[in-house]
Amino acid sequence: MTGDSSETNRLLERAAEGDQESWGALLTRHRERLRRLVAFRMDQRLQGRIDPSDVIQEVCLEAAAALAEYLRQPAMPFFLWLRGITGNKLLELHRHHLGTQMRDARREVSLYRGASPETTSAALAAQLLGHATRPSEAAIRAEAKVRLQEALNGMDSLDREVLALRHFEQLSPAETAQVLGISKKAGGMRYLRALKRLKEILTNLPGGPREP
Repeated sequence: MTGDSSETNRLLERAAEGDQESWGALLTRHRERLRRLVAFRMDQRLQGRIDPSDVIQEVCLEAAAALAEYLRQPAMPFFLWLRGITGNKLLELHRHHLGTQMRDARREVSLYRGASPETTSAALAAQLLGHATRPSEAAIRAEAKVRLQEALNGMDSLDREVLALRHFEQLSPAETAQVLGISKKAGGMRYLRALKRLKEILTNLPGGPREP
């Protein structure tokens, strides 16, 4: 049992029989979610050098080649399987372009039980703060980012990852629990704890309270 919907299972069955239209429909359903993963997990040093659309295209080709193997013994929902392929592709790109630089000590947040590049506190901070639109906001935002990164580094690493999965990859509670290898109840408790801590952190940042 993978937890996929009956419609997804129907499309998978047709895709396994060689129906390209069904395969295309499956990929279209999940393409935007995969793009969020690529945008969030890709090292900032590669952004602008690698087009996320090209990454997703390679993922689709690899998934098509491995579909029959997946269907023989599906151990996870289809999207999480695609997500794993995407994570492996990102790791491959990071190793190729960054090499030993991947071991930078600033990369603190690991993706538990998954093959994906680590999430940095810098990436989390950038996503949480958004982008300043006026020059007068730049100094405040820079100070806030430093303080936010320091605060995120002080959080439990699993709690940080729960925030990343729920807020920025927009995984469901069940998907988050499966990725982390914990129960749905434990995942929910982690999320509530992390969210409470995050709200406390954001409230104390320069510029006043913010909601995640």
